[in-house]
Amino acid sequence: MSNEERLPPPPELDLPIGEVLFTQRAIRRFKPDPISDGDLKRILDAASKAPNGGNLQLARFLVVRDRARIRELGALYREAWWAKRREGPGWRTIEDIPPAEKTFLAAARLADEMCEAPVIVLALSVVRADIGHSVFPAVQNLMLAARALGIGSTLTTLHDDVLPRLHAMFEIPEDTVEAIHTDDVALMKLGFQWIRFALWKEPTLKVRDEVVQAKLAQAGKDK
Repeated sequence: MSNEERLPPPPELDLPIGEVLFTQRAIRRFKPDPISDGDLKRILDAASKAPNGGNLQLARFLVVRDRARIRELGALYREAWWAKRREGPGWRTIEDIPPAEKTFLAAARLADEMCEAPVIVLALSVVRADIGHSVFPAVQNLMLAARALGIGSTLTTLHDDVLPRLHAMFEIPEDTVEAIHTDDVALMKLGFQWIRFALWKEPTLKVRDEVVQAKLAQAGKDK
């Protein structure tokens, strides 16, 4: 294959990889600004370049930008999220979530605001249940490319109970040999965030490192 036939990296993705990696985070609240066709193409092109099991190219991406469809999908996501909370801790509204449960509070806001997402991307895989997780490197490529373009993202999933309705909503085939399945479906919300990207604080790893070193030393003695 000649160089002319290869897809070169787009000049827009010129942010240093170190900055992309060390400033990426889950962004759950977005401005209403739209994402351009060009940026979406660059993001999806990056996703398609990820490694995957056996080079079988299992990943399929469904991009949702139609406002009515996003509202419909957002309502389905919200229903599924709260159904899971009622089954578990018994929470029915955001007021039921204890203030200390900050992660759940953020997730509840995500569920309530999913219908306002500028873009939602569904990541699916062609039927091969044994290696369906090969989709996730492509998912990470997609989110890193979005970060490089100044676009925030968050990764979440859907409750199994609503997957048949998701299939019906988007006419996702299930009964053919090359059907798309959603056993490993990932749902990504994309948009321009209100907060700026920033470096993470230095994590405290000293204790963990000492534990690892102690285990390695013990393993050496056992030999």
